[in-house]
Amino acid sequence: MSHRFEQTFTAKPEHIDELGHVNNTVWVRWIQDMATAHWNDTARPEDAEQFFWVVTRHEIDYRGNVAEGESVTGETWIEGEPRGATSIRRVDFRNEAGKVIVSAATTWAMLDRASQRLVRVRPEVLAPFREA
Repeated sequence: MSHRFEQTFTAKPEHIDELGHVNNTVWVRWIQDMATAHWNDTARPEDAEQFFWVVTRHEIDYRGNVAEGESVTGETWIEGEPRGATSIRRVDFRNEAGKVIVSAATTWAMLDRASQRLVRVRPEVLAPFREA
């Protein structure tokens, strides 16, 4: 089981598109913001200093949306075991009624800060993200 991280977002005027709800590009930004916040909150200091992550794939299902002034709570976690330099992160956004309206699976690749090259994700790097 994985350590889960939550963050709340409120739709501001600049997030709204011509359809009157949060634009898809904003959802992607919120997914990335949550992943970064989770890493900064949970990673061991030595890992945060040595490594950083980049997105290689976003797969997003939109089942609803929110309008200006409405809030969503995002929940993110690491899913499964890493494969080489990559790891899968899940994100669910729930509206104020608790319904999942946006769900994502994103693939992240870990890079060494000094060389900026891909590195294999070692178990100890993800250990803080796993619940005992």
